[in-house]
Amino acid sequence: MIDDESTVGDVKPTETPSFSEEGTARAGSSRVTVRAAGPADAADLSRVASATFALACPPSTTQASIDDFIATHFTESHFAGYLADPERALFLAVADADGESDPIGYTMVIFGEPTDPDVIAAIALHPTAELSKVYVLAGHHGAGVAARLVEASVAAAAERGAVGIWLGVNQLNARANRFYEKSGFARVGVKRFRLGDTYEEDFVRERAIDADTIR
Repeated sequence: MIDDESTVGDVKPTETPSFSEEGTARAGSSRVTVRAAGPADAADLSRVASATFALACPPSTTQASIDDFIATHFTESHFAGYLADPERALFLAVADADGESDPIGYTMVIFGEPTDPDVIAAIALHPTAELSKVYVLAGHHGAGVAARLVEASVAAAAERGAVGIWLGVNQLNARANRFYEKSGFARVGVKRFRLGDTYEEDFVRERAIDADTIR
């Protein structure tokens, strides 16, 4: 159920900066750019996704379950398909330092109404979109990269006419829950997310999109 999984890969809560769809900032000694991802980014997205997924899994998650999820959802060919889907938008954060450019984080937004009955019962704002993925490499946590990726994603949802955006996050991921709370996502319900042979318990969080988002 890849579309129902959304979490921050162990990011630290940070102040959300002002942001347009493509922008730059400094994180440590690197200059970080957040931009819309395109077909040429499938391999980079796959590498970041594969490197960060385990960061947000509960401690009880087995390595076999993590490896299976990555192989099932995060290959280069999977991301090529996501990028080709008009009902999705992906954003990539790239760090530039010493003439080298390295992908360090990404988000995925899925436009349209949810199909999970628990999510349907929980959210109140329509039209809506799902913030399906938010991940940043561990070495760049605490630098505001996740916040900028989230704001780019919210702006994309607004441009598609959404007045709300929702996500699911594991109930045991305290750091991610603090980050989402600070980013304006209120807890509105619960749902389950299957990972391997077990079902994880998620909070459903929702954020209203105001007119200022698309200015």
